[in-house]
Formats: sequence, structure tokens, C-alpha cells
Amino acid sequence: MCGRYAITTPEAMRVLFRYLNQPNFPSRYNVAPTQPVPIVRIVEAKRELALVRWGLIPAWVQDPRTCSLLINARGESAAEKPAFRNAMKRRRCLFPADGFYEWKRERDSKRPYFVRLKSGQPMAFAGLWETWTGPNGEEMETAAIVTTTASRSIAHIHYRMPAIVAPEAFDFWLDPNVDAKTAAAVIAPAPDALLQAYAVSAAVNRRANDSAALIEPARDAETPQAAPATAQRAKKETTAEDDGQASLF
Repeated sequence: MCGRYAITTPEAMRVLFRYLNQPNFPSRYNVAPTQPVPIVRIVEAKRELALVRWGLIPAWVQDPRTCSLLINARGESAAEKPAFRNAMKRRRCLFPADGFYEWKRERDSKRPYFVRLKSGQPMAFAGLWETWTGPNGEEMETAAIVTTTASRSIAHIHYRMPAIVAPEAFDFWLDPNVDAKTAAAVIAPAPDALLQAYAVSAAVNRRANDSAALIEPARDAETPQAAPATAQRAKKETTAEDDGQASLF
């Protein structure tokens, strides 16, 4: 799964994703579920950057309090799952990121690692978005990150990872005229040679912490600590509709 990630180069994002609007957003080193996050999507045949809540609520849900926190969508089954299949058909998006955090179990604790491209360039996670409309007409746009089997180079940390979409496949993934089954071809582990991973400070476990120090390599003597609450509560991704994610409330 992917439960935390970083967006550290907003200006580079504009160059990579070529969206037409020019919103200003700060660097963020500890993006967490339920927070507003930027996504890139197609609106009226043009790329648009939009802020949505991380944690997808299917359009058919009547009360969000009854819906599990769907921060990830398992790529192998997203086209069939009731929670994701409509978004997989028509509302695919990209999550701009500079890297993501994952936790490796060591004895009775978990050590956080930061995973990024060796090039240091930003990346794009495959994503799905939805608009939820409440009984009083209120609307909320939400999204989930699509995950896949981890690349061999990082599988020792965790067995899943975000599906990273190559720049040349952006249009293909975003195009609503491409059917879900065909679009799923981009959901695959990233090539091993592209990624690097290193241990970082356990300070990332607190979502209130948000500074460049979080993505610096950890000191060897640092003792691993418990993973953040979201990661602790999340179970292994399963074939259940909510993919084993934690409850929203």
C-alpha cells in the first residue's frame, strides 16, 4: 500500500505534467490520508490540476461515515470492484509525487523508508477520482492511489507499491476514451533500475511533522519506531471491496 508520500518540487511538476492552470501549492514532505492533495486529470479534453481529498468515496455511498478509508485501489482488481470500477472506466488521474514512504518490519517495530527515482525527478502515481454528492447537494471530490506488486529492488521493504506511470503513458492513462481493461496495461511494477530506497527518520510517523528533514537518510544508530496509525491499522490488501483499508471514522 501507499500511506504517505512527498511533493517537494511544485515548479518541476508543472513542467512534467503540463497542466494549463497555474495554482500555487507548497512543498509537502509528509502527505497523509484525508488531506487535500493535487491530482492531474482530463477536463474538457485538457489537463487540469485539482485539489481533492485523499481517500476515495464512491458516488453511490449514502453516508461517508459508513465507508472505509479507500486510500489505495488494488490495480489487479480495480476494474471489477464496485468501489472503483466506474472511476476506472471514466475518471482516471495522476498523483504528482517526488517519492513515497513505506515501512519495513524489524522485530517488533517498523522502520520507515523513502522511495524515489534515482534521477531525482518527480513521478506520477496512477490514481482514480470520484465526486460524492450528499443528501443536501454538497459535493466532495476524492481520490485513491492505484497500487501494484512491488519492484524486486524494494520488495524487501513492502510487497506493494504505487503504480508509477511513465510520462509517455500519461495521455493513455488519462484518456477516458481508453477502456479500463486497456488502460490497466500501465499498472505494473516500476523497472528496478529506476528506483532507490533508503531508511529515514521515524519523525515521519507523526503526520504533524512536515519538513525537508523527513526525506534525509536516517542515522545508522536511530532506533526504528512504530509505524503511523494509518499503516498500523491497515491490513494486507485482500479481495474485499475496501481492500482492507482502515476505517474513516
